[in-house]
Amino acid sequence: MVTVLILFAVLGLVAGLLVWKILRRSSVTETAEGLRIEQDSRVRAVGDKYQYNALAQHNTMPNIGDYRPRR
Repeated sequence: MVTVLILFAVLGLVAGLLVWKILRRSSVTETAEGLRIEQDSRVRAVGDKYQYNALAQHNTMPNIGDYRPRR
């Protein structure tokens, strides 16, 4: 019986740590430097989205052969 309680305690601890980690990663950046870094990343991602698409690279629309599933 004690072993089962220890097992559930360890599983609960692991689940709690995972929830804490996930909630911490999705939290809002609070410092001004972090906000600037996020803003620069967003601006760069939008620019890359339009700079490296099929139309910009090959001057044609993509066909079914260009499809690559996301990883």
